[in-house]
Amino acid sequence: MAGVGSEITSPWRIVTQQMINLFADATDDHQFIHCDPERAAAETPFGGTIAHGFLTLSLLSAMAYETIPPLEGAGMGINQGFENLKFVAPVKTGVRIRTKFVLADVKVRPSGWIQVAHEVTIEIEGSKKPALTARWLTLTMVEPEKATG
Repeated sequence: MAGVGSEITSPWRIVTQQMINLFADATDDHQFIHCDPERAAAETPFGGTIAHGFLTLSLLSAMAYETIPPLEGAGMGINQGFENLKFVAPVKTGVRIRTKFVLADVKVRPSGWIQVAHEVTIEIEGSKKPALTARWLTLTMVEPEKATG
């Protein structure tokens, strides 16, 4: 694992209307600003539909998986939560986003769990404002080394 303060950025990914629609179906959030391109273009300042904030947030897992190397001996990882989560700017349908991960803290627990904190910023291509910022806490179980006999 790189040291505290190290930074890594995920590849760009496109947020499509299909992704937004599937997320709306999964969460029962079919607000027109997400699912009705014509109405969103006519009645919002966004010029069309935008992704759910929670859809954007949920993409962190995929972007982390494709970007951050796993801890040596990692068995499983879980989300522990977020601190200072802020949705800063809307993600318009069809734009590309990526995440900047800055390693903020690593704590090794006697139980074998490792808590990792990343300062995350989801950037929107061509935008001065990010989609969101947060401190993301995860826990990883590291398999104990096998005793040699």
